[in-house]
Amino acid sequence: MASGCGRRWLMFVALLVASAAVTRAEAVGPFADHDRVDESIERGLAYLASVQNDKGFFPEDFGRSTGVVSLGGLAFLAKGYLPDRPPYGRIINRCIDYVLANETPDGMLAKADNRMYSHTISTLFLCEVSGMVDPERQRQLDVVLPKAVKLILTAQQVPKPPQHQGGWRYAPNSGDSDMSCTGWALMALRSARQNGARVPDEAIHEAVRYIMNHCDTHQGTFGYQDRAGNASKLTGVGLLCLELTGHHGEDVTLKAGDYILRTYERLPHEGHGTYGIYYNAQALFQLGGKYWSKYADWLSRVCIPKQLPDGSWPRRDICSAYETAMMVLSLAVPYRQLPIYQRDETVDRQE
Repeated sequence: MASGCGRRWLMFVALLVASAAVTRAEAVGPFADHDRVDESIERGLAYLASVQNDKGFFPEDFGRSTGVVSLGGLAFLAKGYLPDRPPYGRIINRCIDYVLANETPDGMLAKADNRMYSHTISTLFLCEVSGMVDPERQRQLDVVLPKAVKLILTAQQVPKPPQHQGGWRYAPNSGDSDMSCTGWALMALRSARQNGARVPDEAIHEAVRYIMNHCDTHQGTFGYQDRAGNASKLTGVGLLCLELTGHHGEDVTLKAGDYILRTYERLPHEGHGTYGIYYNAQALFQLGGKYWSKYADWLSRVCIPKQLPDGSWPRRDICSAYETAMMVLSLAVPYRQLPIYQRDETVDRQE
């Protein structure tokens, strides 16, 4: 894993410049009311900061999960806030320190729940923040991240039936896979590769093969462990994974985008719907054009009014910190402050 003195340095400088104007949502995407979106994001972040304790985790049953803590840290980064810089530098540092403190001897960043979900999300978070931290934390990241990435790569190679090869599941030794966990793992590997890690091409190719084996290419859907299960929540995962691995403007990705445009309005009424809302935001931003424009309008009109007076979004499935972090991450996609949110800038020319 490359140190923070590598490819992250120029990005860090750019983020320092961007952070000076981070209070407005100007020129960040086709939200009809940028100020309203910006205010909603700020209220969500203020809530997360207010409920984080001095050890770095959040309230409620799952608030101790490194996955939830990492999503909270990513939410602050997504708006352009940085470690060691006010007003939220201390909050981000607490997230980093909590994740680092939850490393197990085998390199898993999930001592609290021992789940690959938490590990892959935490790996993504630490990769995204690497190069932005103080020298001591950077030294810790340079030790921890190679082990974290190796664990993800090793888990992919566990012998599995053909329909599960190439993907990931709940535990490092799981003999099956699912689309949800695979999405987080692939995002973590992509971020690690951007950070200088040696992620073999074959690992990415195997993951893409798994994703395509669970795609209904006629309907444009992706399923949990088949081609249609929970498609309304998981098609965004499959679409994003293809976009992040260079499959731009292909027939299957456009069909997936069309499917999401037909189904996204049902997500607030479904279990784990916030998960689908987040992945759809990332995926449709990658497609750009009408796909992101229509979805961005819906996010602003429908999802922001559900925000509570304290800045949180109501708990539905996990905990309030999770719901709030995921909604902030969804709204902050066009800020493009996170390296994982970057996209091909020619996509909008296709419309």
